[in-house]
Amino acid sequence: MSKKYFVLMEGGKDTAQVFVSKQPRGAALKAATRGHTDIQLRERGTNKVHMFTGSTAMVPKPANGPAWLPDKIKKANVKKTGIKHL
Repeated sequence: MSKKYFVLMEGGKDTAQVFVSKQPRGAALKAATRGHTDIQLRERGTNKVHMFTGSTAMVPKPANGPAWLPDKIKKANVKKTGIKHL
């Protein structure tokens, strides 16, 4: 399976932010980590727009985390709300 490119959309228009992932959920998690809550990702080369709601929470680092990782890390959470066809 190859990489796919997802362009973040705001207000129905493309932004300059592009997230690369094999699946739309991976790209949505990256967008949520950067603070976006209403996520619309247009898949390049298709007419699909994947829609998600996202949030982040500060959680303690995992027990097997590396020493350089801070004690609290941002954990993203997304929920797919649907697909829109352009």
